[in-house]
Amino acid sequence: MGASKRIAILTGGGDVPGLNAVIKSVVYRATEAGYTSVGIRRGWEGLTHLRPGGEPDSDYLRPLDRANTRTIERTGGTILHTSRTNPRRMHGAGLPAWMDESERSKYAVGDDTYDLTPRVLDNLRDLGIDVLVTIGGDDTLSYSQVLV
Repeated sequence: MGASKRIAILTGGGDVPGLNAVIKSVVYRATEAGYTSVGIRRGWEGLTHLRPGGEPDSDYLRPLDRANTRTIERTGGTILHTSRTNPRRMHGAGLPAWMDESERSKYAVGDDTYDLTPRVLDNLRDLGIDVLVTIGGDDTLSYSQVLV
């Protein structure tokens, strides 16, 4: 049998009721389909701030399974936390602390504006993500479309 497929889940935008219920449903269905699940913490920030080629960062990654999502729908908000980060429109103050000036220059698209889409794609590849499920509003979902 081949290697297990891996699904990542992230929540972006503001906290609204039902996010944890959606996370739980995705994890349960993914498990039934033979996928392993990982949560990306703090929305798109999690995929922009992970260090390239480094150890998996527990600040931004959380393994998800039936056991640790069994009762999450009883809690408000999202267990993955959220942010309003848009990787296509990041400002210098919002960039990862590990990113030095030469690294920043790779992503510059304007005066203090950066597009970290290549970093997001690299992190998804490095994490072995086969499927990305994004849960959120217009900004979160419209950025998802950029990755297609």
